[in-house]
Amino acid sequence: MEKRSGDSEIPSPAVEGQEFSKEIEQLLTQLPKATNWNGRELCQYQGFWCQSGFLPGIISFLKRFQARDSDIILVTFPKSGTTWLKALAFTIVNRSRYALQNSPLLTTGPHELVPFLDLRLYMSNQPPVLEDLPSPRVFAAHIPFASLPKSIVNSNCRIVYMCRNPLDQFPVSLDEAFEMVFNGVQGFGPFWEHVLGYWKASKEEPHRILFLRYEDLKENINFHVKRLADFLGVPFTEDEKSKGVIGDISKFCSFDNMKDFEVNKTGTLPTGVKNSIFFRKGEVGDWKNHLTSSMSERLEKFYEEKFNGSDLTFKKS
Repeated sequence: MEKRSGDSEIPSPAVEGQEFSKEIEQLLTQLPKATNWNGRELCQYQGFWCQSGFLPGIISFLKRFQARDSDIILVTFPKSGTTWLKALAFTIVNRSRYALQNSPLLTTGPHELVPFLDLRLYMSNQPPVLEDLPSPRVFAAHIPFASLPKSIVNSNCRIVYMCRNPLDQFPVSLDEAFEMVFNGVQGFGPFWEHVLGYWKASKEEPHRILFLRYEDLKENINFHVKRLADFLGVPFTEDEKSKGVIGDISKFCSFDNMKDFEVNKTGTLPTGVKNSIFFRKGEVGDWKNHLTSSMSERLEKFYEEKFNGSDLTFKKS
């Protein structure tokens, strides 16, 4: 595996506690920085941008996570259907353990049931104890393909990647934020590098990397629920198909259904973030309500150039 930019700066696994924090502080003084549209500091690490506060967890995850061949890693660019993908994958994998009427999703948000490795589990100075979790373990991440930990790259674990039309992925009509996109300065960006990294990898290893488009799931969710189950190694039986289990899961995990769960209306994450913020409209083509015609035209032309030659296209509505 090629040495990546920033590898030499990653502190050793033996560095813990205060020493680890000092290493991070020193590293932060050396990395390129920018201020995000929301006022938060971003830093560029291994070629991608992230909030500076997330860097300790990201580095700890990259260095310490030990993947199993049975692991399932869900990866998305932020605001690309992450919550929906987590709910679908959790429900599909655990359908023999929980009937839908007793699903943990009714009382616990998707982000708790399928935690982020890079933004949650490894944010503490002490690495999480994950060895005792039963297989298959289902985790999530926003990390670009080129920066995945070696233990994931070298394992046979399954990776599910979902992307979204970049015009819908970025529904913030702020001029400053809009201009930053063209320079790739956004959390885990540049967007096109993030998407193309997993797109190309899925072409090379289709047996272990499934590439999904948000718009395709919205158009034919039952087809993709079945496809997802097949890929994850838990295909639906003929009996389940005849009983309409695929449709039941699709409906249960739908945006309109999940947003009415009490936990998603009033619950919060341990960080204090309200679950409700993860349940926006979820509509395809909602960018038309946020971007001016000149902004959308410029974005479309820009992304057409970035994805030119990749055979990857996005549906507008």
